[in-house]
Amino acid sequence: MANATDTAFRRIVTECSHPHAVYTEFVSVAGLCSPGAPRLMVDLEFADCERPVIAQFFGSVPEQFRRCAELAAGLGFDGVDINMGCPDRAVLRQKAGAALIRDPDLALEIIDAARAGAGGLPVSVKTRIGHASDSVEEWIGRLLAARPAAIAIHARTVKERSEVPAHWDAVRRACELARGTGVPIAGNGDARSLEHGRALAARAGADGVMIGRGVFGNPWLFSAAGKPAGLEAALETMLAHAVLYDLLFAGRKNFVDLRRHFKAYVGGFAGAKRLRMELMETRSVADVERIVGPVIGAASARRARDRAHGLSRQRGHQHPTRPIRPPPPLRNAPVPSRGTPAPAP
Repeated sequence: MANATDTAFRRIVTECSHPHAVYTEFVSVAGLCSPGAPRLMVDLEFADCERPVIAQFFGSVPEQFRRCAELAAGLGFDGVDINMGCPDRAVLRQKAGAALIRDPDLALEIIDAARAGAGGLPVSVKTRIGHASDSVEEWIGRLLAARPAAIAIHARTVKERSEVPAHWDAVRRACELARGTGVPIAGNGDARSLEHGRALAARAGADGVMIGRGVFGNPWLFSAAGKPAGLEAALETMLAHAVLYDLLFAGRKNFVDLRRHFKAYVGGFAGAKRLRMELMETRSVADVERIVGPVIGAASARRARDRAHGLSRQRGHQHPTRPIRPPPPLRNAPVPSRGTPAPAP
């Protein structure tokens, strides 16, 4: 998810409850093959504590995918994922993301190109059940012919975005199509907890579950113990998240992007609405400490800072003091639209 699943967030999640794999924010292959590439490299930073960690890309030019998969392999990622499910209009205008559902021939070319550049790393796909309507048999059937390492299916159409309940019956049909191909299928959509996700997967016959928004405010989701009781644990972890973000990204990312996380951390207790409103006005980690510190106390605030500093010292890749050069620009390459796309599904 753009401006959400950065290395600070992933380190917090893997500290609290380590999932089987994590994904980067989705990054434009056109952008990485353009003169503006250096400013995108921050989205490909990660630490060993996150492993296995998969680089996710979006775009529409096979050669750019090949070069970016080669870049991901050189940076030490554990896999490459192709986003074919984002419904954001800015992404669709680039014939990328979910637009590829309407161009399966190009989608298969992209998978082949990414595989050629990945140097043996697994190449997977994240997509949806269809564009305007459910087209699982046609669309997923075509993807299976390319034998990606895995397919994660958001159980809604592009038109539905995230505005209706997920259609896990469509995931079940995709799993039936995949039987005997050796391609694992993961479902995505509406999983509220670890046990709920397992139940959804079991009913659909899926090999796994991908969870995105459900982890916001609940980095303990992948732990059998679940979210700790009480307000202090949530606010202490939120403060650790904010301090870590500042340590890793000060001057390189916009602090206000954290507000979506603050909103998710704060809820279910008296005074939560007032606290959320205050946090929605924060512009720095000092603002967050000023608001949260008196609520959780000095000892908890100190613990939060210590956790953040410890996570910031984890062995990392693409640290700003040791920049990794992106691939050289392609001549006559399409230039990505200006602005940052909305979060991927």
